[in-house]
Amino acid sequence: MTAQDRINTYWTHRAPSYDEYQQRPERLDADRQAWSAIWAQALPAAPLDVLDVGTGTGQVAMVLASLGHRVTGIDLAEGMLERARAHAATMVGGPVIQRGDAVNPDFPPASFDAVTSRYLMWTLREPETAVANWIRLLRPGGTIAVVDSAWFPDGLDNASEDFAGHYDDEVLAVLPLATATSIDQTAAVLRRAGLRDVTVTPLTSIYELDRRYGVAPNHELRMQYMITGRV
Repeated sequence: MTAQDRINTYWTHRAPSYDEYQQRPERLDADRQAWSAIWAQALPAAPLDVLDVGTGTGQVAMVLASLGHRVTGIDLAEGMLERARAHAATMVGGPVIQRGDAVNPDFPPASFDAVTSRYLMWTLREPETAVANWIRLLRPGGTIAVVDSAWFPDGLDNASEDFAGHYDDEVLAVLPLATATSIDQTAAVLRRAGLRDVTVTPLTSIYELDRRYGVAPNHELRMQYMITGRV
């Protein structure tokens, strides 16, 4: 079993609880409003053709579709894909969800106006290769917009046993951003790829929501960031 297979297995197993956490009714409307504003600011005006890589249960893909974009979401974890497809089916003009590798998406060059991701970069193998492939998929002037944080700057010693069991030393060896100590390390990947106007924006609205409602189990309150760059 490859490192990516083990990552896929973890997220397939995690998908139901992850989706339920993301859909908490007491926070759902506030989250939708906050993320809609964040993505509307990060991307040019709709409609764009957008590829959401590592789409997970499809939250970002759904927000982007609600903003009027034509969205394709890809992931490798079957459990996540199942949840994302179920969400997409509830929306007229919802995202197209399909199996695909975020590192090497199988689409023709210049297929999209934007590539997006949320909470992917830290668990992405070969991020330099991945970003180069995303750039290949973009039309002139296209945008890459990714959301992430430095989730585990002190390592995974405090993570849950199930998580640490999947993200062991063998897996971490192929994930250069998993234990990043600063979001600047993620931004540097985009800059080295040759993207222009790379900008790091702290997501204070999400930080405040996390402080008000609490964070996921085995997580700490951390600032999240939007990183954007243009071809």
